[in-house]
Amino acid sequence: MNELRRNDVGAQPNAGFIKKPQVAIVILNWNGIGFLEKFIPSVLQSTYTNKRVIVADNNSDDGSVNYVRKHFPEVEIIVNPENKGFAAGYNQALKQVKSDYYVLLNSDVEVTDTWIEPVIDLMEKNINIAACQPKILSYDNKEMFEYAGASGGWIDNFGYPLTRGRVFDTCEKDEGQYDDAQPCFWASGAAMFVRAKLFHAEGGFDDYFFAHQEEIDLCWRLQKSGYKIYVQPLSVVYHVGGGTLPKGNSRKTYLNYRNNMIMMHKNLSFFAALWKLPVRFLLNAVVAVGSLRSSPGDFLAIARAHRHYVGWIFRHQKRRQSMQKNRKIEGWYNGSVVWDYFMLGRRSFSEIVRRK
Repeated sequence: MNELRRNDVGAQPNAGFIKKPQVAIVILNWNGIGFLEKFIPSVLQSTYTNKRVIVADNNSDDGSVNYVRKHFPEVEIIVNPENKGFAAGYNQALKQVKSDYYVLLNSDVEVTDTWIEPVIDLMEKNINIAACQPKILSYDNKEMFEYAGASGGWIDNFGYPLTRGRVFDTCEKDEGQYDDAQPCFWASGAAMFVRAKLFHAEGGFDDYFFAHQEEIDLCWRLQKSGYKIYVQPLSVVYHVGGGTLPKGNSRKTYLNYRNNMIMMHKNLSFFAALWKLPVRFLLNAVVAVGSLRSSPGDFLAIARAHRHYVGWIFRHQKRRQSMQKNRKIEGWYNGSVVWDYFMLGRRSFSEIVRRK
């Protein structure tokens, strides 16, 4: 059985006050005692009053749970019996959390005092917004956008994610160029606000993904159900990044490529998948061959991702979504970011996506 400990911090406000929506900030942790020690204080200092702070632990063996119990008694704790990754870990934990909103927050994120209010205000004013993210800047260089989300996630015609502020490995300096709240394709799992009822209505994350791109898959499904995904840059957080699987890790490469192809297979219409997935296979093969000299581990990881994707088709074909509904999908770039970035030399989001 999972273990849930509740403390007084989650109590309802007095009846004499206007009730704000309850926000449950859920930090998934696996052997991240150093991050918890460093960043939980900033979360507890958040000025939003009707909040709960919860650490969902994925069977850590570094003393994380005992540390939180001792030093942050106001923080609730959920203990998952085993580490099933980001996707299943959150799914397990959130089944036990009743709230109006969830905030899925990485353990390596420093938040600002008033980071919650702008997002909740926006979502309360527009009930069609299912999920929203703050502006995510680099913890180590607070003038730069951070890789995992920047100022809102987009996707291109062949499934490659990009963000307002980061394209592939090129992160832009934050000069206010993406400070408008607007619809996007996906909200970063590093700091994702999501309506609790809709998270469960969509079945949460896909457990099979384990980690990486599960938030993009969820946001795609939410959009296909008629909801919107937003970014609210009035809210700002600072992300370390790469805390569990750093960039250059071959397992991270494997999960990103495998999950991306599964996500496309699940969410594209049959006829779109029929031509887009073979093109994606070809583009992946070019990347794999190009990595042979510099990173042979990535070559093997991409080959393994392709093999396991094909295996997934035969084992999980029943999980393929039906034909894509006739919904307007926001944050979709109807071009190839690979072509723009590598062939045309366009390095910034604004150079690639020229909006009217």
